Amino acid sequence: MGENYVIGIDFGTDSVRALVVNANTGEQAGTAVREYPRWKQGKYCDASVSQFRQHPLDYLDSLEGAVRDALGQASPAVRQKVRGISVDTTGSTPVAVDRNGTPLALLPEFAENPNGMFILWKDHTANAEAEEINRLAHNYDIDFTKYVGGIYSSEWFWAKILRTLRVDEAVRENAFSWVEHCDWVSAELTGITDPLLLKRSRCAAGHKALWHQDFDGLPSNTFFKELDPLLDGLRDRLFADTETSDRPMGTISKEWAAKLGIPADVVIGVGAFDAHMGAVGALIEPYSLCKVIGTSTCDMLVAPNEEVGHLLIKGICGQVDGSIVPGMLGMEAGQSAFGDIYAWFSKLIVEPVRALLGEEEASELSQRLIPHLAEQAAKLPVTPNDIIAIDWLNGRRTPDANHTLKGGLLGLNLASDSTRVFKALVEATAYGSKAIVERFRNEGVPIHQVIAIGGVAKKSAFVMQTLADVLNMPIKVAASEQACALGAAMFASVAAGVHSNLQDAQGAMSSGFDAVYEPREAQSAVYQQLYQRYLEAGVYIENDFLQKAHLQFS
Repeated sequence: MGENYVIGIDFGTDSVRALVVNANTGEQAGTAVREYPRWKQGKYCDASVSQFRQHPLDYLDSLEGAVRDALGQASPAVRQKVRGISVDTTGSTPVAVDRNGTPLALLPEFAENPNGMFILWKDHTANAEAEEINRLAHNYDIDFTKYVGGIYSSEWFWAKILRTLRVDEAVRENAFSWVEHCDWVSAELTGITDPLLLKRSRCAAGHKALWHQDFDGLPSNTFFKELDPLLDGLRDRLFADTETSDRPMGTISKEWAAKLGIPADVVIGVGAFDAHMGAVGALIEPYSLCKVIGTSTCDMLVAPNEEVGHLLIKGICGQVDGSIVPGMLGMEAGQSAFGDIYAWFSKLIVEPVRALLGEEEASELSQRLIPHLAEQAAKLPVTPNDIIAIDWLNGRRTPDANHTLKGGLLGLNLASDSTRVFKALVEATAYGSKAIVERFRNEGVPIHQVIAIGGVAKKSAFVMQTLADVLNMPIKVAASEQACALGAAMFASVAAGVHSNLQDAQGAMSSGFDAVYEPREAQSAVYQQLYQRYLEAGVYIENDFLQKAHLQFS
């Protein structure tokens, strides 16, 4: 067998990573990262109203640069042995496109209009629209939310579309269709971006756009028209069929083949979300919960359809046949903020230093602060009287999505220093993870082990040990620094025909695990008590404190 190389491209929140891999051996030939320049400058975003937008030029420029840089690390012969490329992205991250499939922001008149750009996964400007979708669906002849946990989220496809159509007349008049980021990039690489022709990701459509075989595709036009007449007819300009990510999207266009310096017959695979492909890169297997831990988390689970396909699991982000591993039911949950919470706390401390002492001191403190706090927090005992934090600083994704919720700190006193508060925040993110595990188990889906990937999993032993203690389960950390890009590369190898199925690709290309965190019995026992206090505090914040605050100020 000759050498075959594939490229996995992982679009994260802040940057894109390209990974060139030998599909026969799993040996890495090159990798590179490019940040999104406009995003890094904070353009088109307003955190005060949870508006987060990304310009398509950030994706295009960074994609080309990262792939060329990664290939530049390999020998010249590797370029001519590239067989396939697959892409993963954040999601739901849709964009309005014209009849040709061009994102509106690439047209001169929309170049600076955030509503013509990709609406990032963590954009929560459509909270009201999500609530309207839920109210109608729960009182409709068919509950179209039943396969997405019974609650539609403002982070998802339809809520974002409806919000944008309502607030921007220019976008409303020029948007022919809407396309997810993972679908658009894959289609862009093939040169076939016609929204009526490009293949749509089963992963994206099933988890975020209410697509299901039982609905003959998307919910009915009657449903959308009743929701808002602005949606009347849009269903026919979207899609009815979807594809799993082991299938080809098409062949690379001549333009992109020339830009990247690779053969003209390279196969482009159908895209998916980063966490789903990352789970594949981390060797997910039935009833193993794969946690992709970064700024937020996505928690992935697969199981045989014949064993759990009859269940309707409440409060998660969807259950979709083939969304992770073709032929198995893919289930998704997650937290809206994880590493973002630590970053928020760091900023809380660093910004006054920046204002008072200058950029140099603030930059040094920013780099050293979280590792220092983690080192000190690891020395603290775990006691039943510890501070309790609630991790809803960016709302709650699962269980039971509610992005209007807020975080909290309870039990502070004059001895509550920065280390103790940081420890409480780390524990809160672990409690949020435990709530997800408990929901799956209570709904009849067992979890046998936990696999972790992502930046936090690789960088913070304190966070991972705390998580193992709170979950009272061992956690295996995937060895690959780029599990999402590696998973994309595995899918590319199947789409291109190098491997006949995903299991063969995983067997040939996996890098295994390099750490295991075992729960500590004494700490786990105390955390069981603290977790109950976390649950009680969450009930108070959600059902008492915030409701009273709303009544007082409404």
